[in-house]
Amino acid sequence: MSEEIKNQENAECTHDCSTCSLNCSSKQTSHEEHHSADNSLQAPLNAQSHVKRVIGVVSGKGGVGKSLVTSLLAATMQKNGRAAAILDADITGPSIPKAFGVKGPAYANDMGIVPVTGKSGVKIMSVNLLMEQEDAPVVWRGPVIAGTVKQFWTDVVWGDVDYMFVDMPPGTGDVPLTVFQSLPLDGIVIVTSPQDLVSMIVCKAVNMARMMNIPILGIVENYSYMECPHCGEKLSVFGESHIEDVAARYETLVLAKLPIRPDIAALVDAGKVEEADLPEILPAAQIIERQMALV
Repeated sequence: MSEEIKNQENAECTHDCSTCSLNCSSKQTSHEEHHSADNSLQAPLNAQSHVKRVIGVVSGKGGVGKSLVTSLLAATMQKNGRAAAILDADITGPSIPKAFGVKGPAYANDMGIVPVTGKSGVKIMSVNLLMEQEDAPVVWRGPVIAGTVKQFWTDVVWGDVDYMFVDMPPGTGDVPLTVFQSLPLDGIVIVTSPQDLVSMIVCKAVNMARMMNIPILGIVENYSYMECPHCGEKLSVFGESHIEDVAARYETLVLAKLPIRPDIAALVDAGKVEEADLPEILPAAQIIERQMALV
């Protein structure tokens, strides 16, 4: 009998799950439906926006290149024909606008705040784009910072976005908690570096994600090595990498091991991160896409 039902489902399938009345086992839910069972604390998305996938980029400590990884992933998705956006939730240390070479002030209309767009089309919203002076310090208390992050989700007119990357501040404080609770995250990417404390740092991020029931898409190890320009030897500047062991311990994937590249750093400083050619980041973006197709 089950085989007959399956055959009937296949015969009647229109491959458009959003309009299909069947309740088959392969039916895919929309982003909103996927999160409807646990959305009591989630903030509503701006009415003029449709964001398919939301991915948090986190780190247990600062200085590991989390914003660089966020920028590279978004730029790579955009190059691959996906509509990408970055919500810069690192309110007190925003660096995304600098990497993309964009400046404010962002403007608003009757529908909400309009994000600034990079040269390749990546949409960006950051507190730096709302300040009169981009180097002005953000001296705000936790609740105000958390409220600003929510407003970036509810008040910004994102339009149609395939992949939104949320650049979160390091650690497990107010803002990461706000993002985990208020935004419908489909998963997180953990960024780390090859140092002795890596296991403990990754552990904190993993445990927080699991407490909040957020899937862990994998780990990106930044500053993994430096390649000698003369002989091509890989030099472990920050010590030998043990990221495979750490990933296996927490049953997750190593998405990429990114080298130290002075030319990439120069492009970021010049606001040209979209021009960066880093082959190691493409497989990471492809793995994320495959994982999102299964959600």
